[in-house]
Order: sequence, then structure tokens, then C-alpha cells
Amino acid sequence: MRRLAALAASAALSLGLAACAPRADGPIVLTYATSYSPTHPFSRADTDWIRYVETASHGRLKIKPYWSGSLLSADQSMLEIRHGVADIGLITPIYVLGGAHLTSAQTAFYAGARSIDDQVAVYKCLAQAFPPLQRELDGLRVLMVQGGNLPGVITRDRPVRSPADIRGLRLRVPEENVGLVRALGGDPVSMPMSEVYPAMAKGVIDGVLVAPDALGALHLAEVAHYYSDLHTPRGAYPARAMSEARFRSLPPDLQKVLLDSEAVWEGSLSKNLGAAAKKGLAYGKGHGMTMIAVSPEAQQAFDAAYIDVTRRDASRLDRYGASGAAMLAYAQTLIANTPAGQPVACPKEQP
Repeated sequence: MRRLAALAASAALSLGLAACAPRADGPIVLTYATSYSPTHPFSRADTDWIRYVETASHGRLKIKPYWSGSLLSADQSMLEIRHGVADIGLITPIYVLGGAHLTSAQTAFYAGARSIDDQVAVYKCLAQAFPPLQRELDGLRVLMVQGGNLPGVITRDRPVRSPADIRGLRLRVPEENVGLVRALGGDPVSMPMSEVYPAMAKGVIDGVLVAPDALGALHLAEVAHYYSDLHTPRGAYPARAMSEARFRSLPPDLQKVLLDSEAVWEGSLSKNLGAAAKKGLAYGKGHGMTMIAVSPEAQQAFDAAYIDVTRRDASRLDRYGASGAAMLAYAQTLIANTPAGQPVACPKEQP
């Protein structure tokens, strides 16, 4: 009897220990890191993606997010993900100092692409047609390609209705648009976006090339009177990636969940960015700004000037393993051959 009691006690203890121990078939936890806060439009898309992955994997994958730059740095995230600092994270190859020259430069090849979905599709066709683009991301598995809202022209006192109206304006512009504004007779200025509001308020600059969501997000509608939809072309680039080694360590069915999640992530980001642009425009109208819709002819002239500058820059890319001129021509042909309202489709024959 005592032996039976001892066996029962031993069994109970074993069961108790088993209940406390982690399950061998428990969820795989993947870390996700971004430099943005949880409320940013990018992060809202990230949250949708997390929800999809955990649901589609039936709980076998769990994503642990690290927001606001708490795990990855803004300028070294590609290297950090390769080395396992985070399993998955936001990457910005267009801003790294070296190693992604083609990826950065190709974002200037998208004149005529008018939607975020078109931008993403053009990038994927370029990456398929020009393998050196993908080689710049060796060691990473891309999980999302990011486009963006087209920048317009926000000005303090002078409306912009055509490229000619840029002459004489002192505008804050991204580094990649310095040559364009200079070619149009403007005075391009580089400064952090956080300094644009006080600079416009004091008249230090006349305006800024930026997407319309900045009217509300940065309160620029309080110091500007005009918003022009003379759109500066912009492209897409890989923006969320996972360590290739970590990806390959997962079971094939969970790899498929992550690959399938790409469309979910991209769709949610496009939706959130579109909502942010509408909110910014509404904020501007609410503050009495004049909204200027430029003519198709004005936009075409602006795009032509943009392409002239881009063509000169593209000729310098050959040293990085791909013809910049060929990449530019490919992207422009792809955009020109896509009927309005139809999705961009990669041609069957590659260059």
C-alpha cells in the first residue's frame, strides 16, 4: 500500500513538473523591430501583419514587437538583422551609406507611376529583371516592399501651378531631389523635417516638397497657404526583411505563412498611407489652405525635367553591376505600357 502511495505521489509530482515546463510544441516567437512608434501609419500596418501571421499560423508563430527604435538602429538595421539582433525588422536600404547603391538609385526611375501599388509592382519587376538589385540584399529575406504617397509642393506665400513657378523658391527637398529643383531654377535646402515648421514660420524657406500627410502630422498647414499636387515621382524599395538564416530554420509551412503575408503587409500599408494623406489634406483645408490641382501638361513637363536629371544620375550606376540606363528604360517602358487603372505586370521577356 505504501509503495502504491509513493508511486502515486511520484506520478503527481511528475505531472506537476510537466505542467510547469514549456511545451515542446509551443509557439515559435519571432522578434520584430522598427524605429517607428506604435501609432505611426507604418506601425498600424505592422500590427495588421502581426495579427495575420499569428492567425494564419494557428498560433504556431508569435511576433514580439519592439517599437520606437528600442532594438534596431535606423541606419544599420540591415546589418543587425543579418546578425540576428532581431529576427524581422524595418530596413531602409535607400539611406544606408554603402552596399545598396542600386536599390537607392532605382527609386528615381518611377516617373508616371501614380499609385503605391504601381510603385511596389515596378520594383518587383526591376528586382526580377536585374539580379544585382537582389544581391544587395544577400543574407536577408524580403517580406515587404514599400511605396509611398507622392510628394506635392507646400508653400508659404507663392502658389505653384507649373514647374516654372518653382524658379526663385527656396524649398526644403530630399537629397535625391536637389538636382531637380536646382535645374528648375529653385534654391534647394537640406534640413531635418523637424526644422521645416519654424523655418517656414520665419520665412527662412518658402516651402517644402513633401507628401500631404505632413500638413497635419507636422502641422505645416499652420504656416503655409498653398498645397500644389505637382507630384514629385517616387519609387518603392524593400522595407521589411528577415534574416535568411532564421527564415530557413522555420518549417516549410511556416515559411509559406510569412511569404503569403507579404501581400497583407503591403496592402495594409497602402491603405494606412492613403488614409494619412486624406487626413492631411482635410487638415489643410480646415486651416484655409488653397489646394491647387495642376494641369496634366504641367505634370508632364515636371516629369520630363525629372527624367532628364535622373538620366544623368543613372549613367553613374554601371560600376555597381547593372546598367542604370537599362534599369531606367525598363521601368519607364513598364509604366508607359500599363493602361490606366490596370495593375502593372512584369513582361515575360526580360532585358
